[in-house]
Amino acid sequence: MCLAIPMKLIKIEGNKGIVALSGVKKEISLNLLKEVEIGDYLIIHAGFAIEKLNEEEANKTLAIWKEIADIQKK
Repeated sequence: MCLAIPMKLIKIEGNKGIVALSGVKKEISLNLLKEVEIGDYLIIHAGFAIEKLNEEEANKTLAIWKEIADIQKK
């Protein structure tokens, strides 16, 4: 099973980017996507940005992840 997580792009350096989620920052490859901008939400899998999401869809997905995490804590 593969997991892909939406993260916000905060920095671009050539074909690399820095994304952030809940205080965690990660360097990722932007080679698979065209026309990304700082502030975009990207689906990240295995260190690669594989899809761009609008903010509404990203927030829906992140809310589901939070709900799952909260259930696991119980």
